[in-house]
Amino acid sequence: MTGPSSPVTTASPSVPAPTRAPGSAPRLRTPRVSASRVRASRLHSAGRPRRSVPLTVLTGLVLLYSLIPLVWLVISATKTQQGLAGSFGLWFGGDFALWDNISTTFTYNDGVFTRWLLNTLLYVVVGAGGATLLAVLGGYALAKFDFPGKRAVFAVVIGAVAVPGTALAVPTFLMFSKMGLTDTPWAVIIPSLISPFGLYLMWVFATEAIPTELMEAARIDGASELRTFFQVALPLLAPGTVTVLLFTMVATWNNYFLPLIMLKDPDWYPLTLGLNSWNAQASTAGGDPVFHLVITGSLITVLPLIAAFLLLQKYWQSGLAAGSVKE
Repeated sequence: MTGPSSPVTTASPSVPAPTRAPGSAPRLRTPRVSASRVRASRLHSAGRPRRSVPLTVLTGLVLLYSLIPLVWLVISATKTQQGLAGSFGLWFGGDFALWDNISTTFTYNDGVFTRWLLNTLLYVVVGAGGATLLAVLGGYALAKFDFPGKRAVFAVVIGAVAVPGTALAVPTFLMFSKMGLTDTPWAVIIPSLISPFGLYLMWVFATEAIPTELMEAARIDGASELRTFFQVALPLLAPGTVTVLLFTMVATWNNYFLPLIMLKDPDWYPLTLGLNSWNAQASTAGGDPVFHLVITGSLITVLPLIAAFLLLQKYWQSGLAAGSVKE
């Protein structure tokens, strides 16, 4: 019998110790990894892009295919007329004549190159700018309003996208000839105002970019349809608007066939027709070959397009309306 001060012991079941076979290596304990660390590792591995050697090689070939003509153009613009024929195309000649070529390009033939450049800017600002405005207005209306004949309009737009512009050049010329508009700037500007692809692109973009709830909220607050378009819809349409503007601007800037059949007066030529007329001088009787001026003028023609893409690329953003409407 134990006293009150005696410690009380309880028997615990004996747990057999793990046995190890003689001569075997000791087993190491595997460290426990937390679930959060495993989850973070999976997210990190999922976020890293997968590397593909064939895709990298293909991308490099496409890059070379795109840059080599531009490199050739820049290098050739530094050569004289004699240097073009007596040196390697992808390397500089003996004389660096870039600044002389640029000066001669703007002063040759009484400075007609400047007139061609201004004509092209006129066609782009009025034609491409008007085409972008009409595409934005039409795409917004087709995307957010219901009216009779909407499906017929959709079919017409899709059909117009499928028809190439060269197929419409001759009928357009006959129509403008009856109206007495040929050999005028309007013969180039008016056809440039219609961009079926731009209209279709803005239609699709406005359908997804403008939440209907935002328009309804603006109308409940008393905003008119015009104010709703300019203050609510137009900022959300900025990426699509810039995309259509660049497409129409490039198409109008590089337009060749339509001015070729519409214009006879060299004073109304765009850059494409003007440079082609300089290039054709070498094949005419007594013509002066000016290939170095054609190349330099082509380089000057490309620079505004590059500048436009670099300046407007910041507007190519998606998801401007993300988070604006609570589902």
